[in-house]
Amino acid sequence: MTGDVPLPVFSHLLQLTDDRGTFEHALLTEPRPEHGYCVDDIARVLVVTTREPHASAAVNSLAGKALGFLNEALSADGTCRNRMDRFGRWSGPSNTDDHWGRMVWAVGTAGAHSGSALVRRLALQQFERAARSRSPHLRAMAFAAIGAAEVLAVVPGHPAARELLTDYATGMPAAPIDAQWPWPEPRLRYANAALTEAMIAAGDALGDATVCDRGLDMLEWLVGVETVDGHLSPTPVGGRGRLDRAPGFDQQPIEVASLADACARAAAIDSRPLWHDGVRRAVAWFCGDNDLGLPMWDSTTGGGFDGLHADRVNQNQGAESTLAALSTMQHARRVSSVRQ
Repeated sequence: MTGDVPLPVFSHLLQLTDDRGTFEHALLTEPRPEHGYCVDDIARVLVVTTREPHASAAVNSLAGKALGFLNEALSADGTCRNRMDRFGRWSGPSNTDDHWGRMVWAVGTAGAHSGSALVRRLALQQFERAARSRSPHLRAMAFAAIGAAEVLAVVPGHPAARELLTDYATGMPAAPIDAQWPWPEPRLRYANAALTEAMIAAGDALGDATVCDRGLDMLEWLVGVETVDGHLSPTPVGGRGRLDRAPGFDQQPIEVASLADACARAAAIDSRPLWHDGVRRAVAWFCGDNDLGLPMWDSTTGGGFDGLHADRVNQNQGAESTLAALSTMQHARRVSSVRQ
């Protein structure tokens, strides 16, 4: 811990990983190889490992495994498979569902932030292949747009990245004229903050203030909706409508991490303190400042707990929740250093 900011710890993530990649699920702290691997999680692995400064050899090795896994999942036409069993056999179709978007986000991030020139080069090659495709799903396009923004930050004018960002921004549904529910969907669903982060990133990268401001406005409203009595109360797995009252359960760590992602993005371009406060509340949610007052990660190993139910914590420490905790602590460290 640096000051009052918990540091990311990769011990549990490494425990969940074998020679092929990171297993999706765990029973308490033990990995469940019988459930195999998925691109959704391996993409998140690549994001957190390649943006970790001064990473250890073990963390760098994990990034290399993740990049190789995603390359194998990616088809020549830019679509992507998602699931592999414990024996290395792929199942299911190659398509552009959410896992495709997360893969584009990951290789874009690796192409921009990896400390290895080889990883950066290979990741950008994968990005360019994947960016040939588009998804009909709004969230998949949001994830991909975030990756495209990372590419444009290091390769200004990159044509595939610009086109992808433009397609996302123009494809965002218009907001309803309703001051009480200015969201482009009738219900909050999952990864809601990713929609706002992608708008902010697109507007910033494309120099479009209207798009950027819409993303900031959406995020400000979302932070307000998901804050109760000074702590985060994120949208539960069943979603949240305008008449639903907080708190709602079950709450997933990935929702809190998504909000931290978006607030960190906003803080980089907008000096208002509410974005730093959003990241701080995301960290606090993991540390126990939530609707049950119970910690949602193991700060010694870095393992994240799989869900906050109405009466208890799901003590399983799967990949998604562990990566959510790691990602949030990374943002907290960065935002804290900027404020200092």
